[in-house]
This record gives sequence, C-alpha cells and structure tokens, in this order.
Amino acid sequence: MLEIFVCEDDPEQRKRLNSYIENYIMMENLDMKLVISTGRSKDILDYLQNNRVTGLYFLDVDLQEEKSGIALGAEIRQYDSLGAIVFVTTHSELTYLTFTYKVEAMDYITKDKFTDIRQRVIECIDTANTRYLQNKYNNIKKFQTKSGDKMISVDYNDILFFETSPQLHKIILHAKNRQVEFYGKLKDILEMDSRFYRCHNSFVVNKDNIAEVDTKNREIRMINGEICYASSRFLGGLKDIIPH
Repeated sequence: MLEIFVCEDDPEQRKRLNSYIENYIMMENLDMKLVISTGRSKDILDYLQNNRVTGLYFLDVDLQEEKSGIALGAEIRQYDSLGAIVFVTTHSELTYLTFTYKVEAMDYITKDKFTDIRQRVIECIDTANTRYLQNKYNNIKKFQTKSGDKMISVDYNDILFFETSPQLHKIILHAKNRQVEFYGKLKDILEMDSRFYRCHNSFVVNKDNIAEVDTKNREIRMINGEICYASSRFLGGLKDIIPH
C-alpha cells in the first residue's frame, strides 16, 4: 500500500487537503491510505523512524516551526528514498532551496487563486500511484537495513559489493553512488540473493556488476571503476563470470 502524509500547519488548509486526498482514494478505490495529517514535522519523522514506508508526502514549505517543509523533505529522504514529495507553498520563489537541500520533488503546488489545488493533488496521486505500481509489478528488489536511526533502501541492481568494516560487527555496502555502513554478517548477505558471491573472507561481490577480473593481482574491477578483492581460494568461482 502507498502511504500518504500531509504536513500543513494551517488547520483549514490541512482539512481541505485531507478531503481532496481521501475522497479521491475512495472514488477510485486506490490501494492507498492517508496515514498522518499533521501540523508538526516531528509526527511524520517519528513514524518513519519506526516503519518501512513508500510514501507520498504533501509538505507545506512555510511551516510555523524552526524546520521548513523543504528541510523536512530532506530528512524524509533519509528514511524513504523512493517516496514522492510534493511541496505546497505560497512562496514559489523558494523552490530553488530544493536543490540546496538535494530534495528531488515530484511537484510544487502554489497556493494562489490561479491554481486548481484539488486537480493538482489528484494528478500527484495518479503519478505516485503509477510509479508505485510499476515498481511493485517490476519486482524491483530492494536491500533494506538500518544505519543508526535511519532506514536505508538500495536497489539490488545498484549494489557493487560488501566488505567487512574496521569497526567490529559492521559491514560497508558499496553501491554505484554511495556507501552505507551497518551492523551485519557477510554470511547472512550471501543468502539474500543469487547474484552475491563470496570472493574473499572480507568481501561479497555482486556478480552482475563486475567489469573484469584480474586473476594475477586478485582484483575485481566493478562497472564504476571501484576495486573489490578476491582471494586465491575463491578465484575459481569467478573465472566463468566475465573474461579477464
């Protein structure tokens, strides 16, 4: 189910948004639910800390608290990397801040007399629903784990390799565009997907993202140029994966 969140500090505008969302969900019989509608950013963040969520978020930019709606969007991204974020604002000139905070927004809805807010909300719901169903039916597999108080989600296709961390009982995940450190064991990683191969006592590699194997130097070059290491004991299982 796609979960919907509203953070709007004006009670009347929040009530109106809730009505647009709930009426449309009911009329179209969508697999969605308005989970939280609040004037406080903390209510949403507390929920995300304790639940794995793929969400649609309608956020007022000018919240009457220290945290702006755009700053809230940046924090939401730490827990829900695939969520659709929509900013609802009277200050369209502030949209540039989404680039400063590195928040990928699906839409900006301006609160003015020229904007059909109800129709824009419906369009955002339809777009978010389409993306959600595409991901669901394409069976895009996600690796999910907790890192501190953040929930991390990484597409299996983007995983390069895992290595043991210098910090006891921790693993470093190397993805195409980031690294994540979390508590875990390499032997548990191996059981998660057939693409994962134990190439070294300290490394598990995603076979699909190998560019070349240097058997002489026992190095595995990944598709982004990163180097993963292999031991002579496990090299045999790599020889048929890719020419070297």
